[in-house]
Amino acid sequence: MIKLFWSPGSCALASHIALEEAGAPYEAVRTNLREKANLTPEYLALNPKGRVPALVTDQGVLTENVAILAWIAHAFPEARLAPTDPWAFAQAQAFNTYLASTVHVAYAHRMRGYRWADEESSFEDMRRKVPQTMSAGFQLIEDEFLRGPFVLGEAFSICDAYLFTLADWLEGAGVDPKQFPKVYAHRERVRARPAVGKVLAAEAA
Repeated sequence: MIKLFWSPGSCALASHIALEEAGAPYEAVRTNLREKANLTPEYLALNPKGRVPALVTDQGVLTENVAILAWIAHAFPEARLAPTDPWAFAQAQAFNTYLASTVHVAYAHRMRGYRWADEESSFEDMRRKVPQTMSAGFQLIEDEFLRGPFVLGEAFSICDAYLFTLADWLEGAGVDPKQFPKVYAHRERVRARPAVGKVLAAEAA
């Protein structure tokens, strides 16, 4: 049985959605970051990074959304959650890597400034910058990276699960999502999917 370790409000939502969309047999294990459940000896033995998501499979433990999403797409090919053409798949990975390395990092400066600095004044400076950096990231997505109703065109993919997750953080970052009409429409389109609704209800329970 696949096990996904996740925390409320975290980026692990992307992998959770992908598992549900894939029709995978899995167990979702709540690992609340605010309660520091990710720092217990048991969890650190599973994932020494002390973060979520972590995915336990028959082959071992995977961490990082980009890797987990790619694995889900390949492990459940009938769900067609990623292109099979090497170039198209690389483009999907480029998009997801941008979300992970740039957009998510920009958001993390809102409440995890301690990863980059020690002075409280530095933390506040980082927090002030978040609306600007998040807006810049989503403006690029709005202008360049949405090919159709979904990120890669007509079909839902792992990219959509990830984009939805980070786009749902915009209000918390002090950004009005409606200034990005395509991103906003995409977010609501993905939210309306049955598998996404099921995951959101489960995570809110």
